[in-house]
Amino acid sequence: MAYADDCDTRTDPRAAATAALPATLKVLVAGGFGAGKTTFVGAVSEIEPLCTEELLSGIGGATDPLDGVETKTTTTVALDFGRITLDERHVLYLFGTPGQQRFWFLWEELCIGALGAVVLADTRRLADCFPAVDFFERRGIGFVVAVNEFDDGHCYTAQEVREAVGLAPDVPVVRCDARLPGSGTGVLAVLVHHLLSLAAPQRPDRYPSRGEPS
Repeated sequence: MAYADDCDTRTDPRAAATAALPATLKVLVAGGFGAGKTTFVGAVSEIEPLCTEELLSGIGGATDPLDGVETKTTTTVALDFGRITLDERHVLYLFGTPGQQRFWFLWEELCIGALGAVVLADTRRLADCFPAVDFFERRGIGFVVAVNEFDDGHCYTAQEVREAVGLAPDVPVVRCDARLPGSGTGVLAVLVHHLLSLAAPQRPDRYPSRGEPS
């Protein structure tokens, strides 16, 4: 019986190992083609980001129009991945989604287990963020809209962006420069505070469609 008692009170080494693992948090970075998603993930990641960029070709010009982003030479064809260690118990994983419509089928897989999302808006092509906004609204995933301020883009106020995109009043709209780590982490901090504010109130589960990925 003494042996049985010892076995009952011993700590399961597998449980102890699991308890020692850091808790992982998943955030998506979405938006239109050329909005700065790869740049955002690379700027804030503490590791060399995993990128799946390919050179744009003349063949892709018909499906990926470059109006407003004429200097863009590469495009993400699967995902971008980065990591931020928040503390010894929490690690944040960033997944950048592809912006082109023909890769939207990947969004469903990428959003599994996501805590929330950052939707990057490019004021040169503001309508390109509509599908991402609609995608997260319809799935009840909390998000913020980060207006990536390009040097040659028009400077809109947060309220102008909110009205143009048709955002719910509680969705934060912030300005950012995707090239700057401090700006990116500031956006993520706003997202975390927003997600905490959504913990108690209930949200509607259906929104008007803007042509989101099906």
